[in-house]
Amino acid sequence: MICLSKNLTDEYVNLFANGADLPIYDYDAFPPDFPILIRSMVKRKLIHDCWKIKRNFYYMDSGYLGNYKSILNPHGWKVWHRIVKNNVQHEDIINRPSDRWETLKYQIHDTRKSGTHILLVTPSDKPCKFYGIEKDIWLQDTIAEIKKYTDRPIVIRDKLPRSERIIKTIFDDLKDCHALVTYQSIAAIESVLYGIPAFTLAHTAADPVCDKDLSLIETPTKQPQDKIYKWACHLAYGQFHNSELEDGTAYRILMDTE
Repeated sequence: MICLSKNLTDEYVNLFANGADLPIYDYDAFPPDFPILIRSMVKRKLIHDCWKIKRNFYYMDSGYLGNYKSILNPHGWKVWHRIVKNNVQHEDIINRPSDRWETLKYQIHDTRKSGTHILLVTPSDKPCKFYGIEKDIWLQDTIAEIKKYTDRPIVIRDKLPRSERIIKTIFDDLKDCHALVTYQSIAAIESVLYGIPAFTLAHTAADPVCDKDLSLIETPTKQPQDKIYKWACHLAYGQFHNSELEDGTAYRILMDTE
């Protein structure tokens, strides 16, 4: 594996590469015959090229869990990063041990039976460009589709800068929420763990425990708690702390779980 670091200065890629003793290249010039590590959806052309020619790649981006303020992350720093082989999300549930999930000290809430509003979380620019959609058109069409099946008020949450997101968190908008609808945001993961059913309209890591048919918005599928727990354990094995990038743990787990 070789690691691609923009201008050789990508902090997280460099941590991973140095911890695993892997070579680092810039995106402008790298050998053609090795699996590559890529970070960010901005590299969409390279990712699509890898899919087209069936080149193995590892994709790094924000972690699914742990980047909000918590017991283990009191400042809400971005310290967790997901790494996915040949995809940008972990889409299926794979049996994993529970140790990494339990270490996060997260709680899986019981599914709420009622709520007042629908929370609509919009995609940011990067996934819009990656999947080739227009945000305004998607928003307009999705609101119209939701209104076919419910008269509940719709609360729209756009992606705020990180400094604002850790102050006004997703959990503020999930209070008294009936269901969350999103394109492919990590918000769907947070919603399910918080006990709020979620609907995902593109491929996401939350797909195994979410609905996709908005006609079910009034009666979302009730996901079994044991399935949600199994899914959470799986996601915890697909993300890594900065310290695990740095000391080679992330690389070792990736190689051991392939």
